[in-house]
Amino acid sequence: MESATYAEQIALYKQNGDIALRNEIVLGNMGLVRSCALSMRNMYVKFGETDDVVNEGVLALMDAIETYDPSKGAKFETYASLKVRGAIIDYIRKQDWIPRNIRKFSKTLDKANSMLYNLNGRAPTTAELAEYLKMDEAKLLKLMAECSCTLTLSFEELLYEDNINEPAVDAPSDNGILREEMQKVIAEAIGELKDKEQQVITLYYYKNFKYADIAKALGITEGRVCQIHSKAVLLLKAKLTPYFKGSN
Repeated sequence: MESATYAEQIALYKQNGDIALRNEIVLGNMGLVRSCALSMRNMYVKFGETDDVVNEGVLALMDAIETYDPSKGAKFETYASLKVRGAIIDYIRKQDWIPRNIRKFSKTLDKANSMLYNLNGRAPTTAELAEYLKMDEAKLLKLMAECSCTLTLSFEELLYEDNINEPAVDAPSDNGILREEMQKVIAEAIGELKDKEQQVITLYYYKNFKYADIAKALGITEGRVCQIHSKAVLLLKAKLTPYFKGSN
């Protein structure tokens, strides 16, 4: 099935309720579900199975078929991708895999980073964060590595859950403009990261590398990748929150 016909196929399914047709649409988009699950695997690989996450994605895909409205101006793949990623985020969060102390420190670290970023108008150094949190840098770096999954989940929530209705605009042209603007804002934020942070973010989000693969590519330890990723995500979240939350 060509992607251009998904809207027509969904409209036909809604008219006749043909389950076989719905299943055909689901099968045609399984690559999308698997891609979402694999791109987010660093958040659950130590705790859960990819197949379970894919199953959650399939359920979200089926819901997307039922709720998709082409008159809103979004392609089905765009709408389905947001629904699937949102469902995976929700599933991971509900599993409560992350130890409570790590979740608690992650929130503390996030707040501290945002406060210092807004106060100084720049990303705080590790030394500044450590001083603010009243701990030595070595301990902070260790905790940052342990918080990587939690911080990533929080960042994904900002990007996807708060914008699940982003495609549902009144006109296709508006949707295109909004998506272009969002991509530009994200690209600019990434461009302000340090070189190593940019490399980690690019390999993680755009190449779908696992932490271990990033470590091999950059010639550093996996723990160091987690630290760099955490620092980069903290900065991106501080930069992008005003945009996504509409506080600019």
